[in-house]
Amino acid sequence: MTRFELQTTGSIVTAPKRPIQAIMLATGWRRVLIALVAGAASNLALAPIDVWPILFVTFPVLVWLIDGAAARGLAGVAQTAATGWWFGFGYFFVGDYWVGHAFLVDAEIFGWLLPFVIVAMPSILAVSTAIGVCLARLLWTRGAARILSLAIGLTVGEWLRGHAFTGFPWDSLGYALTAPLALAQGAALVGIWGLTFIAVAVFASPATLVDDRADTGRPWLPLLLAIAVLAALALFGTLRLSHTPTTFVDGVRLRIMQPNLQQDMKFNYSAKAKVMSHYIDLSSRPSEQRPNGLGDITHLIWPESAFPFYLAREPDVLAQIAALLAGRTVLITGADRTEEQPGRGEATYNSIYVINRDGSVTGRYDKVHLVPFGEYLPFQNLLERLGIMQLTKVEGGYSSGERRELLQVPGAPPTTPLLCYEIIFAGEVVPPGERPGWILNLTNDGWFGISTGPYQHLRQARVRAIEEGLPLVRAANSGISAVVDPFGRIVRSLPLGVEGVLDAPLPQAIAPTLYARFGDGPAAVMMLVALLVIVGWRFRSWR
Repeated sequence: MTRFELQTTGSIVTAPKRPIQAIMLATGWRRVLIALVAGAASNLALAPIDVWPILFVTFPVLVWLIDGAAARGLAGVAQTAATGWWFGFGYFFVGDYWVGHAFLVDAEIFGWLLPFVIVAMPSILAVSTAIGVCLARLLWTRGAARILSLAIGLTVGEWLRGHAFTGFPWDSLGYALTAPLALAQGAALVGIWGLTFIAVAVFASPATLVDDRADTGRPWLPLLLAIAVLAALALFGTLRLSHTPTTFVDGVRLRIMQPNLQQDMKFNYSAKAKVMSHYIDLSSRPSEQRPNGLGDITHLIWPESAFPFYLAREPDVLAQIAALLAGRTVLITGADRTEEQPGRGEATYNSIYVINRDGSVTGRYDKVHLVPFGEYLPFQNLLERLGIMQLTKVEGGYSSGERRELLQVPGAPPTTPLLCYEIIFAGEVVPPGERPGWILNLTNDGWFGISTGPYQHLRQARVRAIEEGLPLVRAANSGISAVVDPFGRIVRSLPLGVEGVLDAPLPQAIAPTLYARFGDGPAAVMMLVALLVIVGWRFRSWR
């Protein structure tokens, strides 16, 4: 068997096979292609494909690429950064292509931007991967400890992506461990950032199988420990799920209306009568659970931005809603609203309304975390003067709500309301103070057509339910609407791209999880322990 030795910063990595040697020593376009393909293939681990074991192949490739760059000393720093960037570009190009669908909704205005968006977005997001890989290289050492270096580096990079410049933590690497529901229960302990650290460490572990025994001691031990970690997570999750059946709130009967309305109707005032007729007919439709339509439904839920008009300015629409509710049902719906602000003119908000049985508005939430380029533009006034507008075409952009707070809903526990992608931000779901009884997520994934985007969005929303120990009720214009219990089990759902109604009870919340009580603290402790192991490993190698 052919063996070769590759000198790295303070270490020797020995590989027994020519293909691995080729990966480590690759330069130029070969290195770019290997990193790009490995990153792209890594995204297959996420929803809706969920081939998560593929990471046992792709992450070791990334380790070997860093090994090769580290062997070049300071000259390899740029190569390390480029390796991380190309890996990230492949990952995000495959994972986020669906964003391009939004630019085809009004193709005459925004279609020309499509080629730039589908390249620019992964290019920007890949910077976080480059940062993570460079941080890993700073900690790089011989043998198995470098696996922990990569786990720390990529977790920090992912965390930065989720927080810097308003954040976009879409499809963080930890979601690869959430396809099997049993493994996803780990989110209740360490949250998505803890799962990201575990995922990288576990899936990169096979890289040590080709190490020299002088460096690693037992090259098979990291993989054995990784399998033990997965087994422990699976056992914990299986016991958690088997010992805690779903329970429901007494007296709450939900109906989610999924209209599957075309985007051009949602922003066309002349379609007002057609939209309302569709909503009312669909909301009253008999279902398998409710043959008499609304019947004994206590809470009717419509999706985000439900109307092509400002609801509060349309008394005839409120009268139609009151007639629909017939004194027995509460409506929760998304709707835009406007408000005059002294010295600032008219502000527009993306909001949620609670409308009582008599048609009066009893509660409201204004979206806090807005979507850049979708709901507002950075440097809004300047870009508008240049003729550029955000996708929603609201002049001046949407205004942000002041703070996240609970929404009081008559006849149901208080809820934490979240609009669209607000649900993807771990740790920001529950406002300080009183704990809600459930999470309400209204969204309009119709922007993204029949693509992987809505499946990814639902997966991330389910993980928030597991993290917080709170049930999730999700109403989406085109799907996927669902009722999810606090363990991530889907009670009922409507598929993507169909119209219909979903009738379900409201699951009951459970006691606050470890993550709900301590946030990212447990994940930080894991990373600190890993850092101490790396320092100890380096100290031992220097002696």
